[in-house]
This record gives sequence, C-alpha cells and structure tokens, in this order.
Amino acid sequence: MTDYIRKILTARVYDVAIESPLDPMPRLSARYERPILLKREDLQPVFSFKLRGAYNKMSGLDAEQLARGVICASAGNHAQGVALSAAKLNVRAVIVMPRTTPAIKVDACRARGAEVILHGDAFDEALAEARRREVEEGLTFLHPFDDAEVIAGQGTIGMELLHQHTGPIEAIFVPIGGGGLAAGIATFVKYLRPETKVIGVEPDDAACMAAALAAGEPTTLDSVGLFADGVAVRRAGEETFRLCRENLDGVITVDTDAMCAAVKDIFDDTRAVSEPSGALALAGAKLYAERESGNGTLIAISSGANLNFDRLRHIAERAEIGERREVLLGVTIPERPGAYRAFISTLGPRAITEFNYRYAKDAEAQIFVGVNLPGGLPEKRALIAGLREGGYRVLDMSDNEMAKVHIRYMVGGRATGLRDERLYRFQFPERPGALMRFLDGLGEDFNITLFHYRNHGADYGRVLAGITVPATERARFHAAVDELGYPCTDETDNPAYRLFLDNGTAAAVT
Repeated sequence: MTDYIRKILTARVYDVAIESPLDPMPRLSARYERPILLKREDLQPVFSFKLRGAYNKMSGLDAEQLARGVICASAGNHAQGVALSAAKLNVRAVIVMPRTTPAIKVDACRARGAEVILHGDAFDEALAEARRREVEEGLTFLHPFDDAEVIAGQGTIGMELLHQHTGPIEAIFVPIGGGGLAAGIATFVKYLRPETKVIGVEPDDAACMAAALAAGEPTTLDSVGLFADGVAVRRAGEETFRLCRENLDGVITVDTDAMCAAVKDIFDDTRAVSEPSGALALAGAKLYAERESGNGTLIAISSGANLNFDRLRHIAERAEIGERREVLLGVTIPERPGAYRAFISTLGPRAITEFNYRYAKDAEAQIFVGVNLPGGLPEKRALIAGLREGGYRVLDMSDNEMAKVHIRYMVGGRATGLRDERLYRFQFPERPGALMRFLDGLGEDFNITLFHYRNHGADYGRVLAGITVPATERARFHAAVDELGYPCTDETDNPAYRLFLDNGTAAAVT
C-alpha cells in the first residue's frame, strides 16, 4: 500500500487536470438531514476524471514507447483523457471505442487529433481489438483501469478530498466500471483515514466488481447494460479487484431510474448535467442514506458529464419514478358514461402526470395513468389502497421495465364498433384540477373514446382526445369547448389519425 501512496503523492496529473471543487448539495442535504457533498470531476478539461490516470501513465513512458504511439480501448472518457494527453505530449494516439459510444465522446477525441476506430458493441470487444492492433502496429497500450500508474492518477482524487474536507467523513461513494477509480481512492483514503467508509457503486445490470467480490476473483459477466456506458465493463481488472477487495467497505448496486433521479438531483443543486455513470455514485449515496440512520457527511464522486443531448429525454422521463415521486398504474374502470370522471375524482387533488386510454367494446376499460406523489412511497401505498377500496383493479407498473419503455406509448389502436368519433388536440393549463374542469365542462353527453396526455414540464399540457360528437351535436360541443377556454384544434382529418387510429367510422369531416 505504501508504494501506491507514494505513487499517488507524486502523480503528474496537474499538468492537465485541475483540483476539482468539493461542492455542497444543499437541497439533497436538507432532504436527508445530513451533509452530502459532490466531488466535481465533471469540471475537468475533458469533463471526466479519466485524464488523471491517462496523463500520469503517459508522462511516465520513455521516449521509445512514446515514439511508437499509444493505443487504448475506452467507452469514451478514458479515450478523451488519452487524446488530450497525447496532444499535450505530441504523441500519436489510436483509440478503439465501442460503436455504442455517445457521439459527443467520439467527436471530442477526434477534435483533439486522435485516430478513432469504432469496433464492437461493448467495451470488452473494443479492448480485444485494441490489443490486436497493439501487436500488429507495435503501439504502446494504455489500459483504462488495470494499471498501477492509472490507478495512482485516479487516486489523486482521494488525496484532494482529504485536503478539502478535514472533518469526519462517514462514507465516500465511488462509481465502478473496471475499478481503477475506486481502487485509487480507497487505497489512499484507507491509509490515512481507515474509519471512513469507501463504497463502490455499480449499475445493477453491469455489476462486475460486485460479482468479483462475491466469487473471490474477477469473473466475466455474460452481458452488461449500456445506459451508463462509462461503467459498462463485463470484467473487473485483476489489480483493481485486489485493491478493492482489500480497501472497499462494500458495493451498492442501483437501477436506471435511480441514476436518472440522481442526474436530476445534481442539476437541481449545481445546474450541471451529469452523464448516467457520472451520477452513479450519488445514486448509491442516496440509497445508503435511506438505509442507514445518522447524520455523518457523505461524499459522492461526480465522475463525468459527457452526455449526448438526446439522452436527456429518457432521463427526464424516468427521474420522477426513480425518486418515487411518480407512480405508474394500470387501472380497470367500467366502460360506461361517467366512469372516467368518477375515477379522476377518486385521485383527489393529486397532479396527473400521464393518462392513456382507448375505447374498447368490452364492458371494462383499461387506463394507463401516472400520478405525482409528493409524499413518496407512503402516499403511493395509500393511493393504491384507496383505489382498491373503491372497487378498482390496480396494477402498479412503476418497476415494470416493459411498461415504462414500451407499453405507455402503445395504448391505442383502432376501436371497433365506434361511430361519430372526432379527434381534438387541446392545451390544458398545467395545474391540478384542469382535467376535472374539462370533464365537468363536457358533462356526460359526449363520450371520451381516446385520451393521451403526458406532462412535459411546460406551463401547459398537450392532450389528444377522441370524443363521440354526432353531427347534430357539433355546434353544442363547440360551444362547450369555447366556454372552457382551452385552445382546441380539430385533428379528425389528420392523415396520421386516419392511418393508425380510425376504423373508417369516424364522423364525416366538414
């Protein structure tokens, strides 16, 4: 261990890296009633901690090794560290990345002059290709985590933490992919402050270190999830496993929703947007705080912010569920006039975040509904119990991956035996009671045959509704809509409706 302490203390990371700040998380600290701090490695020049280890390794290579050029395999962040270090040292860099690597990471490497090769669907396939090219082209290989100099470079984060927070620390949470960051931080922290816990955090679908610790040796996972691409590693390193087994106090695993919620927490407190693996440690810290009573300081490593913008859509969709502030339910209601309004009344003043329904000829209708839960899990239990006491059959789909990813978008289709349906697009004010006001305004004379709504965070909600409006009642319906004052557009003649939803019996378009 003393060899690693010496390596960490003498690591040459500050030619390229900054001493990243240790920021308080005031909103999260107040929620859990204990200090929670965030080590901001997302503020490094490549928006990730990885340049520490990459530069420390490369700066120690001899002239002959550098002259041959370097090669590495990476899911993106180590690659950027190598690219920046190679540019700094004027060295050729070849980087093999999985084809699934976010474009923002690929483009950043190329912008720094690295030669990027996309190969395979996961890190391990890219690693095998890099090893092949190492031999074929005589390049110097730079391992992303299972290397003493790389581990020492990452360990400088632990050194900074203990300088920045001189008071007691209950636990430090570190994301784990191959284990280099966890090995470096845990080795340094345990040497100086053995009473401080160091806990690794992994996605539950890419927990290679947890598997290794359980087996007593590194083991290869059959597959890994790619949502947190920065830690999507099937096998922990030999050296990182040795150090983690000696120095880690345990490994916590979290799911995708928990990572999405942690991304939101980081944004709420810092206005920074983390990548999923960058928020992984905070997700673990939150889970620990829920399980362990106390008021000791918790520190999480924010390891990176290299996020493709289009992934924000998925993260925002799942964050509230991950925070247990939204419940997704499948509810069976009678297929008769007034049942829809009665069900909404049962939900009370709670904000509805999603509502999907399509008329069926059966005596019962199936509703996909999302409800905001400021009270968290206790309120969720009370809501479901109340609905069941009211005679509704309820299926909790909050943890149903297929429902969250697919089914919510598939409620619909052509309704058989339905006449005089017209399709309208409304804008509802985004506030509690808006839907009930709409139903009250229509009364029970106009039957709703289709309803689709999802809260998108705007000041108004976008609603698509199918309503049976016979030609003789159209003037009265339009008068009722005008009275409501909700902006309304008739979409009955929209070709997308005709193609996917209309069974040919909709009201004639005029």
